Amino acid sequence: MTLYVNLADQLGARIEQGLYRPGDRLPSVRALSLEHGVSLSTVQQAYRHLEDQGLATPRPKSGYFVPIAREKPQLPMVSRAAQRPVEVSQWDQVLELISIAPGGDVIQLGRGMPDISSPTLKPLLRTLSRLSRRQELKELSYGCLHGDPGLRQQVSRLMLDSGCQIPYQDIVITTGCHEALSSAIRAVCQPGDIVAVDSPSFHGVMQALKGFGMKALELPTDPLSGISLEALELALEQWPIKAIQLTPNCNNPLGYIMPEANKRALLALAQRYDVAIIEDDVYGELAYTYPRPRSIKSYDDDGRVLLCSSFSKTLAPGLRIGWIAPGRYQQQVLHLKYIGTGMSTQLPQLALAEFIEGGYYEPHLRRMRNQYARGLEQMVDWVSRYFPAGTRVSQPRGGFMLWIELPAGFDSQRLNRLLLPHKVQIAPGSIFSAAGKYRNCLRINYAVKPSAPLEDAVRRVGECVAQLLAELNPPY
Repeated sequence: MTLYVNLADQLGARIEQGLYRPGDRLPSVRALSLEHGVSLSTVQQAYRHLEDQGLATPRPKSGYFVPIAREKPQLPMVSRAAQRPVEVSQWDQVLELISIAPGGDVIQLGRGMPDISSPTLKPLLRTLSRLSRRQELKELSYGCLHGDPGLRQQVSRLMLDSGCQIPYQDIVITTGCHEALSSAIRAVCQPGDIVAVDSPSFHGVMQALKGFGMKALELPTDPLSGISLEALELALEQWPIKAIQLTPNCNNPLGYIMPEANKRALLALAQRYDVAIIEDDVYGELAYTYPRPRSIKSYDDDGRVLLCSSFSKTLAPGLRIGWIAPGRYQQQVLHLKYIGTGMSTQLPQLALAEFIEGGYYEPHLRRMRNQYARGLEQMVDWVSRYFPAGTRVSQPRGGFMLWIELPAGFDSQRLNRLLLPHKVQIAPGSIFSAAGKYRNCLRINYAVKPSAPLEDAVRRVGECVAQLLAELNPPY
């Protein structure tokens, strides 16, 4: 056992035995270093380990504290069973969400943006700058349709953490995860086909199905364990489903991680009914616990799982670099990429490969996981404080999205209109459903570090929610 793990275990035992109570300040890094005769870095590693276990919380310029236990809000309800496949709607609401450019005066609680202000991104920015000044022409050439070999090798190495052993030759670089998901859908489905999805589900996939003339079959989804396997099996018996699309790790928008047994069972169902699985793992590396959860792809032995991901959530969406491990569908995906975007941009690929190979990616991930986990704690506290009693809240295990459920009859689209003069925007729940369900729900982002303006925005949302609920149930 390493020194920092041994130290973390000792501190953890003291916390669990009540020697340090909720809210207590833990010993300083220097004090523990002197007490145990270890280096400062060993103590810092021990505290990071305790953070990952939820036993310690850092406060800027104050040290580490035992987290204060709070009563958790109730979870959102399990989504209702699907009646039939439907054509996707809600494009106008999605367009409204993405039309406001980041960086303006609107606090965008609804966008799927990571925090791009972290100092751990500076080496990437320096690499991009240096490569752009080189007098070579490689960065301006077409490159390879598969993507830069160096980057694909790094992606192949990163995927080992999710249990996948995929040669870099079997990975295709795409223009973000959007292209990966769109190519996966078109590789296995035709217009008019039915795709089974978790519900609520990522609005980008919903709109891809709409654009390709396909139908979505929304399946009941538990906010802690994910898609109902019983409902999926019944659907496979009843409908000619061509693919199953889901986000099993750090789901967007519910935040759950599907249990490993469920992943294996889902793959067995797909094999029995001979359907493809399109797995979105874009948030998988942002799980708050270590090791990160395995992907469904890691259990795939016949190439039916198309694994899609990108650096848009772990690093920055403006890079527009994603990838797909398409298994048996690689030739179809390559052809779709060729007739779609063609080769992906070279410069960010080269910079990313160098950034990862230089050892900068893992420290960045560790920093962001810790920041998002702390942001979740703060955001749930604010929602509990400023939203009406009885508000239901998800319990994300990774990523930076919170799903909030309000009483039936509430209209989150109307909430967005009410927030507009206050320069605040949320994501209405209806865009996460093919049929426009979840109007009484909303998704908010907690990626950026807590601040007074952010708290004020959440308070404003809570006040507007209370106002609309009062109109919905006026006092007599």
